Amino acid sequence: MANSDRIHIIGIGDDGSDGLTAVARRLIDAAELLIGDEATLERVPKARAQKLAIGTNLDEALNRITEARGQRIVVLASGDPLFYGVARFLCDKLGKDRFEVLPHVSSMQLAFARVKESWEDAYLTNLANYPLANIVEKLRVAERAGLFTTEECPPSAVAKALLDRGIDYFSAYVCENLGSPDERVTQGSLADLTGQQFSPLNVMILVRKAGAPDRPAEATGRRLFGNPDESFLQSKPKKGLLTGEEVRAIALAALDLGASSTVWDIGAGSGSVAIEAAGIARSGTTYAVEMDPEDYQLIKANAERFGATNLVAVLGRAPEAWVDLPDPDAVFVGGTGREAARIVELAFERLRRGGRLVANVASIESVAETRAALERHGVDVRVTMVNIARGTHQLERIRLDALSPTFLLAVVKP
Repeated sequence: MANSDRIHIIGIGDDGSDGLTAVARRLIDAAELLIGDEATLERVPKARAQKLAIGTNLDEALNRITEARGQRIVVLASGDPLFYGVARFLCDKLGKDRFEVLPHVSSMQLAFARVKESWEDAYLTNLANYPLANIVEKLRVAERAGLFTTEECPPSAVAKALLDRGIDYFSAYVCENLGSPDERVTQGSLADLTGQQFSPLNVMILVRKAGAPDRPAEATGRRLFGNPDESFLQSKPKKGLLTGEEVRAIALAALDLGASSTVWDIGAGSGSVAIEAAGIARSGTTYAVEMDPEDYQLIKANAERFGATNLVAVLGRAPEAWVDLPDPDAVFVGGTGREAARIVELAFERLRRGGRLVANVASIESVAETRAALERHGVDVRVTMVNIARGTHQLERIRLDALSPTFLLAVVKP
């Protein structure tokens, strides 16, 4: 297809033509048909082309583009047309080869720039597309978040919904009319925002306060094992320090716990594995060994939340911390880093005959070292790589976000 036949989708900001590149301005000046919503078309008042205001009726744009084949067509969109914009819809319907996209800085980028926060790892979403109730649970574990709010769900409603769920650990910014003369940025706590009104054109930024742990979601019921990650207090969310629910379920199945088992969880972190082990081995005792004082406190808090009265939190570094503990029927080892192989081997020596040990390691090198250490004791080592991808909503689609692969090594002591 000749380049002259291509349709250009051009992003534009509130500053109109002044903020466009020379290339974008030339394309708009040469256009025979300009398509966009009314507000966007008003940003180029001097354009001579026929203008078609489409609002949210994108099917009308599709029909008009099809009818006008051979004309020089420009579609105007606010900000970056590929970020919650019209470009993806049109490319999906008519084919990518028919379009060229010239993005502008999106209002989301501008908002993060105004508050001087990085957005590379932020949770970003549009409240026009998803229910607030669903988004609140995503925000619970976020470090940073950027929200396109709506008139039906303004920043005050978002703040109230978070506070109603006990999520009070964010600093909030509301960035209004970005790029316009009446631009304004409001900073405050969530409580500060609940009674305020803002321009409909706003982006809400949430930044987790330093050191603030997650507040767990209140579940209507508890699973025996494999409880959602957000059910647990966590010191550093989204950093891979909690054994994920899928891996936890597989590991506990491999431990084959009995009702009266004595269990060790070494490198227990927030205590998710130990708590669920204690729920299975109700008549036994589970010991959660953790060297970090903050995580040690979280283990005790999580145990209280789950009613794990048969769990004993042990503050200390392995192997010294387990010297006085009774020999275990089952051992789970996780979070030991470079010392994984040594800790696993020492724990195996304390394991009772017929007992099971499961180690969770993150790297191929640790798999090889830990496997070799266990095989020195003449046991068969079962190695499992766990690959998990979780679905997240993006525009009208579900995207599968892969978690980092992890490895489980399981043995039975003869």
